[in-house]
Amino acid sequence: MRVTEITEVSKSRMRISTDEGLTFVLYRGELHRFRIRQGEEIEEEALRAVMEEILPKRAKLRAMNLLKNRDYTVRQLGDKLREGGYPEEIIGEALDYVQGFRYTDDLRYAENFIRCHIQDRSRRRIESDLLGRGIDRDTLESAWAGFEAEGGCQDEQAMIQALLAKKGFDRGTAQPKERQRMYGYLMRKGFDCEQVRKALLSEDW
Repeated sequence: MRVTEITEVSKSRMRISTDEGLTFVLYRGELHRFRIRQGEEIEEEALRAVMEEILPKRAKLRAMNLLKNRDYTVRQLGDKLREGGYPEEIIGEALDYVQGFRYTDDLRYAENFIRCHIQDRSRRRIESDLLGRGIDRDTLESAWAGFEAEGGCQDEQAMIQALLAKKGFDRGTAQPKERQRMYGYLMRKGFDCEQVRKALLSEDW
């Protein structure tokens, strides 16, 4: 395997690209230690040490440190490791490692997210946010089922009324233009259209 390019990531870290499409990041001192130079072959023993010892250990430690501060979905954690320049096989190994200890759990993440935002975000908004974080549809449905089995529920109409009161909206005196503006605002928040219409429409509008 030949090194085709070495580029600077930071003052201490360098990205190595090879003719076989492998890319990884090492510290400058490690380049000298393993005699990795642009345009030259990587010694087999050096490549083994990098791919089987240094990077796996480093990726696992990085994943653990990230999870100390907050929860991540599996996809989010993988994305953070990709930002660090780790190869896909190393990322997969690190993710398997932390999942083996249940440090990452997408169902737990989704359930906690629902509990945290059930009072300030619509169900549609919550689902959109979780799907965007890499939670799959089956896991999302299981999270809602678990939340509801614990007695959890959401009163969208009460949430809408609270937002209207905060905005100073008066259903009795609001003009059509103001109603349309508030309708758009609430729909962008992800509320059900029938709940929004119920909150905004007077009998003669």
